[in-house]
Order: sequence, then structure tokens, then C-alpha cells
Amino acid sequence: MNTVFRKLQVSFTQQPFVLNEALQLCRAAPSIQHPVWGTASANQRQYRSMPTHGIGRWRHLVPKTAPNKKKDTPQMKIIAATDTAYGTLNVKVSGYDMTVVEHYSEYIHNFCNRHGIQVAECYALPTKSTEVMLMPQQGTKMYVDAILKTHTRIVQLSSLKATLCPIFMEVLLKNQPEGVQLSVEEHTEAHFHGRFKARPELEQLMAQVNSKDL
Repeated sequence: MNTVFRKLQVSFTQQPFVLNEALQLCRAAPSIQHPVWGTASANQRQYRSMPTHGIGRWRHLVPKTAPNKKKDTPQMKIIAATDTAYGTLNVKVSGYDMTVVEHYSEYIHNFCNRHGIQVAECYALPTKSTEVMLMPQQGTKMYVDAILKTHTRIVQLSSLKATLCPIFMEVLLKNQPEGVQLSVEEHTEAHFHGRFKARPELEQLMAQVNSKDL
């Protein structure tokens, strides 16, 4: 029994020394930081001192567009005919259905591009409205039954070869849709002025200004 008590006393007396040694070792060992938590504060401080370099700005990423230029007024260009080729020709497509007229003029334009026929210009003429009047069986007063709108597109060709013209016209007539009128004319000054919409009020004002200057 005495030997047992002696061993217990020795163990109790040695326990404080062991604890002191463990505490000293813990203080001497370097502190282990979390890989994320330990570096967060340091990175945050560095980021605060660094410039943003345009973070959140997007306008410099959009390509710069050139300012819209004013469209030049079209000028009349008439090419004279030669022995082997025609001059400036107007392929006129007109009809009441704008979709059909537009598709047929597009077909003519693509056909010319595929076969090397030079297209000088492609444009639309002002739409014309036609009123259809009806008279009743009893009475003389007429009333408007319908309004028909005629849409016209012009495909202007230049220097069309005389040998290619018959084949060109045959292809266009075979593919001409119903309700569409087709005509080919030489381009003149009257056709050029008919391209623009008439403004009688503006013409009257211009005439007044000219008369005052005289």
C-alpha cells in the first residue's frame, strides 16, 4: 500500500511540470492560419490601395461608330449607247401588291449580279393612289368603292450587251408573277425628275423668292 501511495504522489508532483512544458512549446510554435482566412485581410488592404482600372465601365468595350453622314443628292448619269451595248436602261416593275413587286425586283437584281450585268442603281418611285368610283343604279352621286395603290421599283442597268438582251428579257418574262407589269425603257431626264415626289407648295415659295429678287 505504501508503494502505491508513493507512486501516486510522484505522478501528482510531476504533472505541473509537464503542463508548463506543453504551454511553453505551444507559445514557441508558429501560429497556423487558415489559407483563406489568414490572407483575406492582407489582400483586402492591398486592394484598397490599388486603383480600380475601370472596373464596371463598359463604354470603352463598345466599338466607336462613325457619325452619320448626310446622304448626297442623287445626280443624273446617262451612259450613251454603243454598237455592241445599250446605254442606261430602266427595268420598271409595278403592281398593287408591294411584297410581290419587291421580291420580283430583288430577283432581277440577283440575276444581274450572277450573270455579270452591271446594276447602276436600284430605287423606288413614289407610290400612286387610284380611287375607284362607282355610280349607283338610282341616282347620280358617285362614291369611292376602293383605293388602289401602285408600287413601282426601278432596276437601272448600264452597258447591257446587245447579244445578252434577248436572253435576259426572255428569262424575266418567264418568271414574271401575276399582277406585276414589266417594262424596259431608256433612261431620260424625265425619268430622273419623276423619281422625286412633287412639292407644289415648295415650288410656289421658291417662285415667290425668285420674283422678289428680280
